[in-house]
Amino acid sequence: MRAFCIASGSSGNCTCITTEETGILIDAGISAKRIVDGLQGGGVEPERIDAIFITHEHSDHIAGLTVFLKKYRTPVYGTHETLQAVMNADRSGQLSPELFHPIVPGRVTKIGDAEISACYISHDAAKPVCYSVSSGGKKLAMATDLGCYDSTVVAHLSGADAVLLESNYDRDMLLVGPYPYHLKKRILGTYGHLSNDDCGSLLVSLLHRGLRYVILGHLSKENNYPELAYQCALVTLEKNWHYTEPCPRLMVAPRDMPGECITI
Repeated sequence: MRAFCIASGSSGNCTCITTEETGILIDAGISAKRIVDGLQGGGVEPERIDAIFITHEHSDHIAGLTVFLKKYRTPVYGTHETLQAVMNADRSGQLSPELFHPIVPGRVTKIGDAEISACYISHDAAKPVCYSVSSGGKKLAMATDLGCYDSTVVAHLSGADAVLLESNYDRDMLLVGPYPYHLKKRILGTYGHLSNDDCGSLLVSLLHRGLRYVILGHLSKENNYPELAYQCALVTLEKNWHYTEPCPRLMVAPRDMPGECITI
């Protein structure tokens, strides 16, 4: 299984995951041109994408969906409420309902040789989810855009060979930064985003001897630095990794350009 982020952040999110037979996008929150360019830059032709899984309907997760579907007619998956919200936001009327397929969190969706599972998360959207993708005995799990997490989320993400976790903001930077009070309150709330410290706490719950990659995603441009998020997670890893196997490789997904491709 190969995976790389085409973009990850408040200005747009899109991740490509490929197996021997299957190509999947998680979200399509950048322009269709950037999606295509990012795919081809990673050695994946857009025609190879068999499905797009949407986490939620916010624009930084669906901005390029309409234009991409107009050309490639790729099936789209998400919770019923999310897909309905996406359709409601389509003022151009160009989206084709027959391309939309509702999923039920807790049930596996099979696309080719890949199995995709979803889990409800806490965010201010219709019925948002995070996803994990499994194939050939390997698992990649992702969780961004959640204000808090519980044992169900931890169980969903556990046992992965690679995880992509939200490390959105540094609390001190957010509190003293220029955001208005209502926006700070939203980000800090249980339906907002995970801080660097929150990410570290979640990461501790997911450590196991088979974990090989930890990718930090959805970093805020205004309230975080890649180096700061990296150092916070690195301290957590070094303090809590007690296995004889090598410590997982830690990476930060770029906000505005494709990141490095990993293979598990």
